[in-house]
Amino acid sequence: MNELLTHKEYKAIAKTMDIPKTAFIDGKNRPGKGKKLKTRNPATGDLIATIASCNKQDVDLAVKKANEAFYQGIWAKKDPQDRKEILIKFCKLITRNRRELAVIESLESGKPIFDCEQIDLPETINTIKWHAESIDKIYDQAGPTNENALSLIVREPIGVVAAILPWNFPLLMLAWKIGPALASGCSIIVKPAEQTSISALKLANLASEAGIPNGVFQVLPGDGKSVGEPLALHEKVDMISFTGSTETGKKILKYSAQSNLKKVVLECGGKNPAIVFADAENLDTVAEHIVTGAFWNMGENCSAISRLIVNKKVKKQLLEKIRFRLRDWKTGDPLDPKNRLGALIDSDHCKKVKSYIDKKIPDGPFISPLIIEVLKKDKRAKDEIFGPILSVIEVNNDDEAIAIANETPYGLTASIFTSSSRKAIRTARELKAGTVTINCYGEGDITTPFGGYKQSGFGGRDNGLHAHEQYTETKTIWIDLNDPLEGDNIG
Repeated sequence: MNELLTHKEYKAIAKTMDIPKTAFIDGKNRPGKGKKLKTRNPATGDLIATIASCNKQDVDLAVKKANEAFYQGIWAKKDPQDRKEILIKFCKLITRNRRELAVIESLESGKPIFDCEQIDLPETINTIKWHAESIDKIYDQAGPTNENALSLIVREPIGVVAAILPWNFPLLMLAWKIGPALASGCSIIVKPAEQTSISALKLANLASEAGIPNGVFQVLPGDGKSVGEPLALHEKVDMISFTGSTETGKKILKYSAQSNLKKVVLECGGKNPAIVFADAENLDTVAEHIVTGAFWNMGENCSAISRLIVNKKVKKQLLEKIRFRLRDWKTGDPLDPKNRLGALIDSDHCKKVKSYIDKKIPDGPFISPLIIEVLKKDKRAKDEIFGPILSVIEVNNDDEAIAIANETPYGLTASIFTSSSRKAIRTARELKAGTVTINCYGEGDITTPFGGYKQSGFGGRDNGLHAHEQYTETKTIWIDLNDPLEGDNIG
């Protein structure tokens, strides 16, 4: 783990760091033609910076430059070893700037600096590096044919990719997109969330410094109407990779149908269950995983444990242990490394989260962790709250627990706690979720595909070698090996 600085040292970095304020198009910092964005610190409301905002004109220019770069082959046709070396250099530059990037991430999103330093930045670097290292290790195929033919099944970069990002993990979700896209040889245009654009702009400048050619990696700040929608409707964008709400994901599918049927990959919402069966062992450990899964990143996490489905025989004891562990999760200034929870992203989101809480909550961006016992039909057991609220549902038996877990339009992640390996595996197979963890909370790691069933996902998976598949097209090349003169009637 990275060594943490003091609260005072992080505040000093915040005062002196260089903040990029312009769009990044065709290797250059450009002002953008839209109305400027005011980026504010969610914890204080203070203005961090006024940055460029883009519009359809900027989108058209970026798409044009991305296509030029792609078809000229300055990145797509570069030797795989050379692409790898440039991306490794990119990772080294991120590492050198990791403190400043961590502070930017914390200031923009309200995330605790503890998480930015210990989780987000290391995983961002590891993600890009892992995909870079895979460039010259993924092989194409030869098909089974008779001796008169040779068939080759090859992968080619899909072309121009637009990545539309969420505000809850600005750098890590950026890495999940650009890592495999750049490794595959695509040109990529990034539309960061309006609230968290600065870290993406900083990374674009570092990418250029590393040697990623002009037009290959561009960043267009702006809102969904001005940038996201024109990208999704653009006839010269070949693919959209989106992480965010299910509602917006559905709109992107519609825009694809209305334009060029561009490939669409969606990672959307979740209402993720943790099932604790009556035979679960070591409830102290179970409680530790539940607390992490429910309240990490203030619950602003698509894979957060938002439903605890627990057998009535262990519910009281488990809830006591969960509440005991929550004493170590302090809420406050995100730049103070002693705090494990920071501020919610903005006032609109705070209002939404507070609408699910019965008691009076003080005004402000901070909401302390809350555990609420509910019935399975309660809206808090069904809606994606995206805040530090854990809904507890008591059940009488295993079948009831599994049925309730699946009773949702979402299917992103799920966790199971039991001492029976047979029960664990059978339950994992029955749960309709893209990732199921057993006796722990998590999302797997960079080697495992991540995405959801039902309305949690569409079209592909992030992470693992599976992520490369969505940024490529598969082509068959058939070669006839017959003698061209064979069978000719010459005489």
